[in-house]
Amino acid sequence: MYDFTIDQSSKTELYRDLHAALDALTDGEHDAVANMANAAALIWQYLPDLNWAGFYRLVGDMLVVGPFLGKPACIRIALGDGVCGAAAQTRTTQLVEDVHAFPGHIACDAASRSELVVPIVHNGRLIGVLDLDSPSAARFDPADAAGCEALMALLASRIAG
Repeated sequence: MYDFTIDQSSKTELYRDLHAALDALTDGEHDAVANMANAAALIWQYLPDLNWAGFYRLVGDMLVVGPFLGKPACIRIALGDGVCGAAAQTRTTQLVEDVHAFPGHIACDAASRSELVVPIVHNGRLIGVLDLDSPSAARFDPADAAGCEALMALLASRIAG
């Protein structure tokens, strides 16, 4: 069992501690599903105001749902479709304050209002995306994007297979 002390006094401290915890959870483990599952659980436990946290894996030319916490999700997403597909296609983080204003948004959970999607790339190869949804508008900010990008940079080599 892991018991982490995560300082939530500031986003800087929060993401620093999440990074250390994710490093400890995934160090030496080579199973991608296990590492994504623990990463999703860690993020779900310590990031406030989420209603979905998880992964979509690139399988062929589609994103396929991976380990997550939240309501049942869309199983397959084409590259370029919705926020996840846009992040995967462009390989850029998508920080969406209002998902209802995002062209082509895919509503897996009608309660979601904002979304943060971070592409996971290892040695130039797209592996998948981290997808975080919140029932609050404008829940995510650039500090969340940078923190999650650092988490996925660490995780990428540990799920690359």
